Order: sequence, then C-alpha cells, then structure tokens
Amino acid sequence: MIQAKQDLLAALQAALQSVVAAQGGTEPPPAAFESPKQASHGDLAITAAMPLARALKKNPRELAQQLVSALQSQPAVQRWVQAIEIAGPGFINLRLSAAAKQAVVAEVLAAGAAYGRQPASGRRVMVEFVSANPTGPLHVGHGRNAALGDSICNLLQTQGAEVMREFYYNDAGVQIANLGLSVQARLQGLKPGDAGWPEAAYNGEYIADIAADFMAGKTVHADDREFTANADPQDLAAITQFAVAFLRHEQDLDLQAFGVRFDHYYLESSLYGSGRVDDTVRRLVASGKTFEEGGALWLRSTDYGDDKDRVMRKSDGSYTYFVPDVAYHVAKYERGFHQVINVQGSDHHGTVARVRAGLQAVGLGIPAGYPDYVLYKMIAVMKGGQEVKMSKRAGTSVSLRDLIEWTSRDAVRFFLISRKADTEFTFDVDLALKANDENPVFYVQYAHARICSVLAKGGSTADLAAADLSLLVAPTEMALMLKLAEYPALLTRAAAEFAPHEVAFYLRDLAAAFHAWYAAERFLTADAALAAARRALLAATAQVLRNGLAVLGVSAPEAMARETPADSHEGAVA
Repeated sequence: MIQAKQDLLAALQAALQSVVAAQGGTEPPPAAFESPKQASHGDLAITAAMPLARALKKNPRELAQQLVSALQSQPAVQRWVQAIEIAGPGFINLRLSAAAKQAVVAEVLAAGAAYGRQPASGRRVMVEFVSANPTGPLHVGHGRNAALGDSICNLLQTQGAEVMREFYYNDAGVQIANLGLSVQARLQGLKPGDAGWPEAAYNGEYIADIAADFMAGKTVHADDREFTANADPQDLAAITQFAVAFLRHEQDLDLQAFGVRFDHYYLESSLYGSGRVDDTVRRLVASGKTFEEGGALWLRSTDYGDDKDRVMRKSDGSYTYFVPDVAYHVAKYERGFHQVINVQGSDHHGTVARVRAGLQAVGLGIPAGYPDYVLYKMIAVMKGGQEVKMSKRAGTSVSLRDLIEWTSRDAVRFFLISRKADTEFTFDVDLALKANDENPVFYVQYAHARICSVLAKGGSTADLAAADLSLLVAPTEMALMLKLAEYPALLTRAAAEFAPHEVAFYLRDLAAAFHAWYAAERFLTADAALAAARRALLAATAQVLRNGLAVLGVSAPEAMARETPADSHEGAVA
C-alpha cells in the first residue's frame, strides 16, 4: 500500500495542477491525504477543494467535481481506487481497491524490521534528557523523562536522523555542597530531626548508605567517573566527590534496568572550567543586549519576547541559573547540533524564553526556536487503591527502580509514554500487574503472543512470500491491512511532533484490529491457500507490533498467560 499511496499522491498532484491551470492559477497546493473521521466515509480523504476555492474564488463543490474528473483520468487512480465520492461542501473520499490494501502485507514482510523506517538523512540531532543532578535516586518523574527521551530518540532514528543522547548534570554548586554536608552529618552520627542536622540536608536513608560505604573505603564506578573513599570524615571535598560518584552509579543501575543508555555526559562544572560561561557573558555584553542596574547585570530578554528582563549576574557576583544554560546551549550549537530537543519537567517552563533570548542575543545566528522543548508533567502513583505519598522534604519518594520491581520494565515504559507529555498521569500499579485486556501493555503484547501461537501451529512460514493475498477479503482483514498501512506515516508524524504517545495509541488500535479479526475468522482452515494468506497477514501484523514496541523500548513476547482462559479457537497462548 505504500506504493499505492505514493502513486496516488503523484496522481493527486497532477490533478491539482490540471484544475488550477484550468482556472487560470499557477500554484497548486501540495498533494495530501487525510484519514476520514469515520471509517464508513472511505479510506482516504482529500480536503484541497475548500482552500483552493477560497484562493480561486470559486464554488468548492464545483472544484471538487473538477478534481474528481481529473483524478479519474489518472492511471494510478484507475488501478488503486475502487470508488470516489464527494461529500459535504467539497470533501472527496476515496475507497481503495482490495489490491491496494492487500499489497501492504507483502511490503511489511519484505521490509521486516525496517518497515516504516526512512533511509539515513545525514541530519544530526541531540536529545538531552533525564539530566538529573546526583543528589538522590531517580524517581518516577525521572522515569517519565527517560521513557519520553529514549522513545523520541528511537522515533527520530526511524526517520533517518543520527541521534546523540546526552545527559547533563550539575556536579558542583549549592545542591552538591548540601549533599556533601548531609553525608558528613551522617558520619558524625547525626540523623534527620537531630539537633545540629543541617537545615538544607537531604533526609533520605540513602545518605546513610553513602556514609557507610565511605567509611568502608569503597570504590564506586559510574559511566562517567570513578572514586575511592579515604574514610576521613573531616575531608568534606572527598566526601562530596564520593557521594556524587555513588549516586551516579545508582543512576546508572536505574537506567540500565530501564533499558536506557547515553552517548555522552556533560558536566556543568566544565562550563566554568573551560571559560564558556565567562565567554558567553562577554558576548552578550558586546552585543549591547545587557545593562547594569542595582549592582546586577541584566539581559534585555524582553527584546526577544520574554515577559521581563532577566538578571544574569547578581550583585554578589554569582550567576543566575539560566546563564550556564545559555553557555551550555551555545556549546551544543557549536558542536554542530543545529537541532536540539530538551526533555524537562513542566516546572522548567519559565527558563524556555530566557534561554532562547540569550541564545539569540549572543550573536551567533542561532534561530529563535532553538532549542526545542518537550515539557512533561509529574505523575502520581497508586498502589493497593491508595495514592503513594511522596515528599521531597521528608526524603520519601517512589524510585524508578521501585516501580520496575513492583511491575516490570515493559509496563513502566509503556505506561509512562501512554499519555501526552503535558498531561497529568496516574500510574496504577495494580492495573500494570493485570494479565487481561484492561492493561494496555498486556493487550498489545498479548496480540503478538497470540499471533506467535497461531503461526507455531500452522507450520512453516517460509512460503509466506508466495501466498495469494487476493484471498484476504473479509471486512476485518481489510480493516487490519488498512491499519498496517498507517504505520509509516504514523512514525513520521510522531517524530515530527516529538509524540511517542501516538505510537502507543496506534499499537492499541492495531491490537484491537487484530483481536477483532481473530474473533471473526479461522486461521487453521482446510483451505491451504486461504490459510497461507492468513498466515502472511498474521506474520505482517506481528512484525509491525514488534517494530512499534521496539520504538517504545518494550519487548514483544512470544508467549503469555492470561488471568482467565483465552476464548480462542487456536488454543491457549501460554
């Protein structure tokens, strides 16, 4: 069907050119198809007649009729389209031929894991995500960040991009100083609530674990650092370095358990050590976009759409948080990453305008929309019908590793990207454990397992390329093949919008189309030709399920057990 759509797009472009030329125009709109809102309206929709009518000052329905006449003369339309209808003020609905829908099965089987993917484009993209400071375990919010960021990377790679996964964190500053003081207080025998316990200290029990390992003289290894403790409770610098390495190691274990890797780690301290922060400030001053007031240095960020000007350097000589952010993004740009996507919590929304303003003012020609941001909302966790209380001050939270241990990596990854990033979400642990159709990840994975069970009972799949696909004519088969054909365009759209939740939505719809077919038709029939055609469609469906789940970092098991016996005609799956 990919070939059919390409042929039909070319035919539509030629028809638009013909109609526009006949009306004395010169620039036809680009050819595009949409999906009808109701399946009963057809398989593809054309809406070009309405905007074209406004541009040409013509009746849209009359233009639609002219466009239909031009389309009907096109060989591709004669080959791939069963019927064309005009609806409403000028909508054009196309009903594809059975052959057009059946073609997708061979296309999927031929492409395999590459189905839906685009060739390498040479485009370099950096995605910065997680970027958690090493002051505590990764919590469920970091988990949502990791699931979003990794899935966005996978989506961009399906479109031919070369993707750099980067983790940025603060290894110095006030938070890290407080971390060192917290561990030192534990080494002195203090605990939260005791007199003398630092007010800004971290209260989690993990601080006691760090203190114990420090006094044991242990060596900790992280992806980007290694440090050996000297067991000197007076050496605050050594305590702090050990604590950072300890927590970076813990973060690495969390990310490994989650199936997330990074290509590069970038330290905030390097921005100061390399002189990048001072250089960025000098550039901003030289650009004439700064001013001094009240002993502080300000950026005229209102010149770039910010709601107020921002302090860059406070009266005590220290820089505000957004200054190293600007320096960091200058470094990204100078490293050749002219498209950058940052995945951050919605509490960072205030930094977007000021960072972009600083990047435009620095005088390097960085565009106004650089970088792109995906801002997500934090999540709540339900367990046993009750919300799990989380308090940063009390040092209590649900860690990412907790969530994985309570459920599974697959459930956590699927659930955390199953909603649009900027919507609130409650992770229901009990739902994630259900082995029935209420659980969305189980519903999708079980579709794949069911297919594997049927294919195993049907014998060899080596002959599927020779199957007579013209035998696939049942309504549920047509609906399933049409859904398979949507996958490449779905990937392109989801990648462009940084929207992996659309892949999760698609997979649920694909699983539903399969389950409907599964309930309506028999696969292990005495008709060998029909059985072979249906095995081919089964194999194609399994392939697209695997491809989509891989984008989300979720496995595609070949066997699963349900909480209740399967109502199937091919036997139990597990």
